[in-house]
Amino acid sequence: MAIKKTNAARILDDLQVAYRLVEYLVDEEHLDAVSVAQKVGMPPEQVFKTLCVRGDAIPVMFAVIPGNGELNLKALAMVSGNKRCELVALKELLPLTGYIRGGCSPIGAKKNYPVFMDETCFLWEEIAISAGKRGLQIVVSPKVFIEKLGMKTAALQQ
Repeated sequence: MAIKKTNAARILDDLQVAYRLVEYLVDEEHLDAVSVAQKVGMPPEQVFKTLCVRGDAIPVMFAVIPGNGELNLKALAMVSGNKRCELVALKELLPLTGYIRGGCSPIGAKKNYPVFMDETCFLWEEIAISAGKRGLQIVVSPKVFIEKLGMKTAALQQ
């Protein structure tokens, strides 16, 4: 049976970005990227999680970091032109992005928010990111992905 494409996958199709979709079984108790990495057979540092962040200058943006990493809010503030940043409250995630926890993708959100990806993505020929719904990952070349989508890269981990 064919995998139903998400908005994020359709956007990559439109941009002619090569990728593959990988399905996995969803466990409501373990939605974290480390658990997802185990299910898709990749190391946690190759499966990137998308965090929704609010800054004082940029109201909403995404930070994309390795699944086992911790976001350095000060580093993100500095590279994004904010004085300070904070994670968006979980209850605000769906109204702001159209995504739920465990299925938040840096592409295809309700609005075209700025995306900042951790530079360790370049250590891999391909990385996995959420396809925009629980149980589905997009595996893609980080170089092509970042270039086509105009993302910025920086050191974003603690």
